[in-house]
Amino acid sequence: MGLLHNRMVDFALIFPGQGAQYVGMGKDLYDQFPAAKVIFEKANHILGLDITKLCFEGPKEELTRTDICQPAILTASIASLRALESVLPLSGQFAPKAVLGLSLGEYTALVAAGSMTFEDAVSLVRKRGQFMEEASRQNPGTMASVIGLSLEETKKVCAETGTEIANLNSPGQVVISGAKEKVEAASNLAKERGARKVIPLDVSGAFHSSLMEPAAQKLNAEMGKIEVKSPKIKVVTNVNAGYESSPEEIKANLVAQVKSSVMWEDSIKFLAGREQSPSAGGIKRYIEVGPGKVLAGLLRRIDPQLECLNVETTADITAIKEAIGG
Repeated sequence: MGLLHNRMVDFALIFPGQGAQYVGMGKDLYDQFPAAKVIFEKANHILGLDITKLCFEGPKEELTRTDICQPAILTASIASLRALESVLPLSGQFAPKAVLGLSLGEYTALVAAGSMTFEDAVSLVRKRGQFMEEASRQNPGTMASVIGLSLEETKKVCAETGTEIANLNSPGQVVISGAKEKVEAASNLAKERGARKVIPLDVSGAFHSSLMEPAAQKLNAEMGKIEVKSPKIKVVTNVNAGYESSPEEIKANLVAQVKSSVMWEDSIKFLAGREQSPSAGGIKRYIEVGPGKVLAGLLRRIDPQLECLNVETTADITAIKEAIGG
């Protein structure tokens, strides 16, 4: 396992977004690590909802609901992080150089960076999910993943059909968003223009598009009620694929993010290519903290040189501890 060999620990933590959820996520860590159990129990208390039972037992249909799955993934991810920290404190020479998360995962990253409390974040993402669902009913829409078409061509397809770019995930994978009939028209046009395939996404609305404006307005009102501090670890934001440390800008970016493109590919390239860590010429090592391996897959497509470990089970934590030399 070469990720953190020779105590070479220039790495970033990455956190998954909606779609990473699965029934049973977090149970192993809950059973094995008191630090993880505390997080799940806190979430139950704050939400007034047995989110732990939903994570561990489902049903899948309920866990997939936007207003449930957002706090569930955030809870499982922070539980994974706290379990890891309980055996390997991520400080000093083992401190991450940066944190970032995909869409919803940006809130998890901010908790990890000490910018937002877990209590505020889990409550906020529950509301974010509710606001997104409400906006979806108000402005119905959907999303689709366009595979194998250049970004330029995909942008032209969007311009011609009135759809929008929602996620720039990895080379040759762009998610589009908009009203259902427009996304269908864009999907057909993309295939005509040479897309290898277009996959309709199983989502309840046109997320990361202007149809989410009502959600952004409600989220903005909620942002005014919570405290955001300057992060202790550098945070890369989805909307501009760069660092942001100003609490007011972080709040503004989170509001904009609901209705804007998620610049995931650019965010990873920003970290991997810049002279963030002179010894390695950029950050090449990543730890995906939370359910699933979606981000590890995207990383491989963005740059095959990047290495990624996952933290979602006790075995994963043991592997990372051994890799670092603990």
